[in-house]
Amino acid sequence: MKIIPLKEGNFSVSPAKVFTLLTEDNSNEANEIRMSVQPFLIITEKDYILLDTGIGWKNENGQTVISEILEQENIRPEQITKILFSHLHKDHIEGTIRLTDQGFEPVFPNAELYIQKRELDFARENPDNSQFDHSILEKIIQLPHIVWMNDDQGNITDEITYEVVGGHTPYLQVFWITENEETAFYGSDNLPQESYLKYHVAYKSDYDGRKAKELRQLWQEKASTEHWNVLLYHDLDKKTIQF
Repeated sequence: MKIIPLKEGNFSVSPAKVFTLLTEDNSNEANEIRMSVQPFLIITEKDYILLDTGIGWKNENGQTVISEILEQENIRPEQITKILFSHLHKDHIEGTIRLTDQGFEPVFPNAELYIQKRELDFARENPDNSQFDHSILEKIIQLPHIVWMNDDQGNITDEITYEVVGGHTPYLQVFWITENEETAFYGSDNLPQESYLKYHVAYKSDYDGRKAKELRQLWQEKASTEHWNVLLYHDLDKKTIQF
């Protein structure tokens, strides 16, 4: 198993969920929430697996940061076989499609998209929630190769296990990818930063903060016992924690 962090950058995030890239010029001025946006690519013997797709942030040359990293790794977008969506907030899905002269097209044209159907229903029931970009979301669900997920837990392949746990959103799902006795765990925004393990807090920004806190405590115990590699989507400095 190879784990490749696809960090788009560190950002300040306004209450309206507007993301501003932190630079040397503005980092001292930003008084808003700070977080990274860092999807992950996991390469197994059978698959190239994306865990969420970020916000599609572009570099100074107009190329998306994720495409730039993949290019440096000699990986083509066509090689991605699966995209596993933890939930449907804008900073986890917007890198899925791009605008062209002919309209929108998939960035990863051969990938199967695994989407929790109940999470989509919740998003549609909340059209004024600024954490969702409904125009992008409605375009994504028109793409081919979508696999709608309805079960509470299960296996996608022999290597990929998922569970709908709630917490940050009501139907957020987490993933374990196991190969050759190595386990990568993606808790998404229930466990987005290392500090969430140091301070046992129920965050008001979560749909069910108490549930998310309880899950983190459970995962920390299991990670220590089973030696997980925990992937951190929003940590400003760290990419993973190896237990």
